[in-house]
Amino acid sequence: MTTDILDRIEVATPADIRTALIARDEIALIDVREEHEFAQGHPLFAAQIPLRRIDEEARWRIPRLDTPIIVYDAGEGLARRAAVRLQGLGYTDVRELEGGLSAWRDAGYELFEDVNSYSKAFGELVEHRRHTPSLAAEDVQALIDEKADIAILDARRYDEYHTMSIPTGTSVPGAELVLRAGTIAPDPDTTIIVNCAGRTRSIIGTQSLVNAGLPNKVYALRNGTIGWTLAGQGLETGQVRAAPEVDGKAIEAARAHARDVAYRAGVKWIGWDDLEHLKADTARTLYLYDVRQPREYEAGHLPGFRNAQGGQLVQETDHNAPVRGARIVVTDDLGPRADMSASWLAQLGWEVYVLSVDWSAVVLERGSDGAPTPRGPEGRYKRPYEGTDNKAEKMQAYLDWEYGLVAQLEKDGTHGFYVI
Repeated sequence: MTTDILDRIEVATPADIRTALIARDEIALIDVREEHEFAQGHPLFAAQIPLRRIDEEARWRIPRLDTPIIVYDAGEGLARRAAVRLQGLGYTDVRELEGGLSAWRDAGYELFEDVNSYSKAFGELVEHRRHTPSLAAEDVQALIDEKADIAILDARRYDEYHTMSIPTGTSVPGAELVLRAGTIAPDPDTTIIVNCAGRTRSIIGTQSLVNAGLPNKVYALRNGTIGWTLAGQGLETGQVRAAPEVDGKAIEAARAHARDVAYRAGVKWIGWDDLEHLKADTARTLYLYDVRQPREYEAGHLPGFRNAQGGQLVQETDHNAPVRGARIVVTDDLGPRADMSASWLAQLGWEVYVLSVDWSAVVLERGSDGAPTPRGPEGRYKRPYEGTDNKAEKMQAYLDWEYGLVAQLEKDGTHGFYVI
């Protein structure tokens, strides 16, 4: 690494970044510290790729080589090295945040803690705007004890559910809820309770069912498994209850309801010719995601589409689509999962489309999508809501942080979210 190469790295100011975000220009704002440091504070739309993972992750997560990329650190000297490395990978518009993270703070701009922060802030905004109904852990435990007519649906990934879950709960990852809830609870008098580990996925899952017009009473488990644990109530481990398959009638009903929700959110539906038109626009980043469960994806998927199960795509949008201002196309073979995922991505401010085509007329690809190897434990931020060994004060501090996100969004002023 020579001095002249280092000197050729251009800089961007905090104001440059804020202007691009408000104008909805494409921008990839990349924090090159480890995840633990990133979680202590970062700009709202920053994504995180540690310096040591740039070679492995950059081309996967930032597919267009002329994407405007701005890297930063907190004064550790990582950003300049990351910029040089990105240029070495072929990226042509790489800049460093002048003054690093302290310059962002000194400019009076907001710093957000934790990971997947803007999706979590959006979830809080949804609850704030729509008054998403919820029940406290103690109330749900009372319903379980009295054997009330309830169905508890766990909106997390299956592996999270299997690690620890609410007693009697069934695994129904977020994008599957509108498709499968009516089969799990066919009686409209059955009360449905949606849970996650903290707040976001239970809020989004509950509001998804409300938006789709499910006739049942639907509630979020307030504060998820964190609230359950803080109430001194026991969790189950190793459970394998999964949502049943759905018949044609249930699919058609879910498709109609999900399509209506997506339409209200401003989603557009496209075919093959439209997709080719989007692909031909080399001045825009395009992400293609199959939002089904991994086992379905691996059994057969449309060429060129990566896998990100819908609930996690909404929860972890910064990871799956770090280029803010890019286009996203989602698809699934039945329709409702793509429509519901797209409805939330649109409200998160994305230009999003649903590819709606006849899958039976396509030669499907099989196997995984070749994603980068998963990160190991090095530098990882320990979420206060995962596993079974979290300290009560950390769980409560996490909830307190989430409660304050709506006010922080207002101060930040760059998000562009809306709630239907």
